[in-house]
Parts: sequence; C-alpha cells; structure tokens
Amino acid sequence: MKLVLGRDDLAAAALSAAREAGAEPERIGVKPVHKASRGFVNASDTDLCELAIVTVLQAVAHGRPVLLLPVTTLGRHQHQTLVTLGGLSVADVEGHSVGVRAWSQTTGVWVRGFLTEQYGIDLRKADWTTYEGHHVDGAEDPSWVTRAPEGTKLPEDFLAGRVDFGIMGNELPSDDRVRTAVDNAHEVAEQWSRDQGFVPVNHVVGVSGAAAVEHGAAVLAAYDAMRSVLTAQEEGGPVPLHPVGFEGLRAAFTKAAAYALEQDVIPRAVDYDELVERTCTALGVAPSRLGG
Repeated sequence: MKLVLGRDDLAAAALSAAREAGAEPERIGVKPVHKASRGFVNASDTDLCELAIVTVLQAVAHGRPVLLLPVTTLGRHQHQTLVTLGGLSVADVEGHSVGVRAWSQTTGVWVRGFLTEQYGIDLRKADWTTYEGHHVDGAEDPSWVTRAPEGTKLPEDFLAGRVDFGIMGNELPSDDRVRTAVDNAHEVAEQWSRDQGFVPVNHVVGVSGAAAVEHGAAVLAAYDAMRSVLTAQEEGGPVPLHPVGFEGLRAAFTKAAAYALEQDVIPRAVDYDELVERTCTALGVAPSRLGG
C-alpha cells in the first residue's frame, strides 16, 4: 500500500494505523507533493495520495477512479495570493495580464472565484496566462487562456513585469516590490471565511478505487489516525483551518465545484453527494463512518 502525504505527522499516523490494520504501507516521498497527482489520478500508481480539491473534482468529472477521503492536509486563506508589483489593485484586473501556474491550480480557482463574486470582475476581460497543464489527462485550458512558451516560469515573468498580476502561493518570490492586490488581504480573507463559515481548503486526501476495495480496513484506519492528529492540533476560532469529515468539507467542496464549473475547469457539474456516495460505496460504509 503506497502513500503520498506531504505532512510528516499525518504520514506517520497513517502509516502506523494502516500497518496495525494489516497492510504493508510505504510512504513515497514526492516534493512538492502536487507532483504526485498526475500519476495517482491517471495511472493509480499510489493508493492514497494528497490531492488538491480541484484535482479531485476534475478527476471525478473526467471519470477517473479517484475517491475522496475527507481529511484536510492543507487549509489556508487565499486572498493574499493575488499579487502585483506596481500601483495596480484588484479593481484593475480587467484589461491587464494575470499569470497562474495552471488553470486548474486550486489557489487560482479560489482567487478567480473571489474576483467574480466579490469584486464583479469579468474573467474574460483579463489576459490570462498559464505555465503548466492539468494533472488530469484530457483536461484543457479554456479557449480564452494562453499557455506560456515551454520552459517559461511564472515567478520570473512576474518579476520581469511581463504579467501585471500573479496568483502565487508557495511559489511566491521573495522581493520587496511584491504587494498584495487586495488591500488588507489577510483581514479580507479572514472575514470572507467568517461570512462563508469555512476556509478555502487547498489539499485533501484521495484514495484509488482499487485501494478502497483491497485495503479498505487500512484506509479507514488511516482516516481515523489523521483525523485524531488534526483534531488534537486544531486551534480555537470561528472557522477550522483543517476540517475533517464529509460534513466538515461539504461547504468548501461545494463552493469550489461551483467556481470550477463557472471557470471551465471541469466539464460538468460535480455534486458533493456524488463524492460521498462514491467513497462510501467503495469502502462499504455509511457516510457517518467518515464524518458525514
């Protein structure tokens, strides 16, 4: 049983629990962890894999045997990831160029959703550039999005002024000129989460359909162990950063799925209950077993 998890504490808990459940788990080290997504989604080369939530939605929409294990491995606010170098602000996105690593990158999906919903931006009135393809084979960028030349990198283009805005999370370059396009971005992000009742989740855990059948007991044990770690670490506050369980993730997935459909990231609507049913059917459990 092969596992790819970015966090050491969650990986250790999952490995121990799966072993006690009778499996022979092995952690596969992949950094950054999103680079494991393509092999997992398209070839099921691992059994349990940390995935971005938009990758889960895209995989399901394209008929891949990917199941959601409702554990948040990375939750964070997102408004601060829209950055610029000059005097532009979020109100100036229309008519300017915006770079994002991949059209299906979850951070980009969240930010574009904020742009349309909070700021009234028409996404098609901006000049969008992507730098990578999708994790899911068969997925394509919309016709109104341009792919950068092979070998080009967003941070370099951004710092050189070849794009006016960048959507960058972990890849944000360290440069004193960089500023958030949204004023008081962290405060705005926190207020958004309070209003919505959830944090814009980035990464969760995926399970292959075959692994759910072959290693069902170990998968459930790994879920229990990771849930225990996150529950013990959760800080107080109005909105949990790392929700666990089907109901805990319902709001974030539902909003992300709506944004993804509006942005031509997924070819069809994906209802959250479809994800719940797929997982529960494969593992042979009721939704309540996984926090639903």
